[in-house]
Amino acid sequence: MAAAGEKTEVRAPQPGEGLSAEDGRSAPSPSLSKRQQKKLLKQQKWEEERDLRKQRRKERKQQRRQQRQSLQEEEKADHQNVRKRFRRESRPSSLRLVVDCSFDSLMLTKDVQKLHKQIQRCYAENRRASHPVQFYLTSMGGQLKQSMDEKDKGWVNWKDISIKTEHYSEVLAKEDLVYLTSDSPNVLNELDHNKAYVIGGLVDHNHHKGITFEKAKELGIEHAQLPLSTFVRMNSRKVLAVNHVFEIVLAYLEKSSWQEAFFTVLPQRKGAVALNPGGEQNQEKDQESSSDSEPDTKSLESSGNMENS
Repeated sequence: MAAAGEKTEVRAPQPGEGLSAEDGRSAPSPSLSKRQQKKLLKQQKWEEERDLRKQRRKERKQQRRQQRQSLQEEEKADHQNVRKRFRRESRPSSLRLVVDCSFDSLMLTKDVQKLHKQIQRCYAENRRASHPVQFYLTSMGGQLKQSMDEKDKGWVNWKDISIKTEHYSEVLAKEDLVYLTSDSPNVLNELDHNKAYVIGGLVDHNHHKGITFEKAKELGIEHAQLPLSTFVRMNSRKVLAVNHVFEIVLAYLEKSSWQEAFFTVLPQRKGAVALNPGGEQNQEKDQESSSDSEPDTKSLESSGNMENS
């Protein structure tokens, strides 16, 4: 204690005292335990980075919004391109195209709704095609019928289409059936107008890969894959929807060329590069396409599993 009458000298704090040597934050009181000091510093750092975290969340949200807008614009562009196609005087083909809807129980509701939209596109394209095919929907029922009843009540009045609740094997002769699946070792070089080509109506994101090929083998019917790898190379592994395969067949009937059919239907965003019949790259097409990523030589698949199952 100071002696009576003596003055106690009070020293002013020097610059930097009470601050962390690293970042200027208030140093924890020496009376705190090491654990408490660490907790306090962690809390201070969390508070200081609050604005940074908020900015990052804002940027991620904006990025997701831009991605959704980009996807919507692409879908709108595809739809507008379809509507702009001029329908010439039609000459119906005897060829039959069947969408097999027997996979209803394997799909989520959102995927059934996607299949519904793809079937709508098939119907619209066939109606305006120069060589419309004999269009069949088989195994109609379940979630798909419910979706169509709720969102497209006019489907019951569709023309030039055969909609059946029965399985396609009960509707058409077994010897006429050919299942389109990329798992088949058989390549479809020509279309037989006396055949009925089956497209698997399954939107499953490859969760049931190979299922249509197995079904075709079980039923003992013919199967084949479109000659995509002969005429097309993709920048990445891509998926074809049910309507894309349907439209490719329609385009082939009009142009009698698989390559022209593929590039008439495939969206430009898929980065398709034309190959010569011998498998060599078409230089002119290559210059027009994007080369940002390494091309994938694997053949395309169908999201409806007609070209991937």
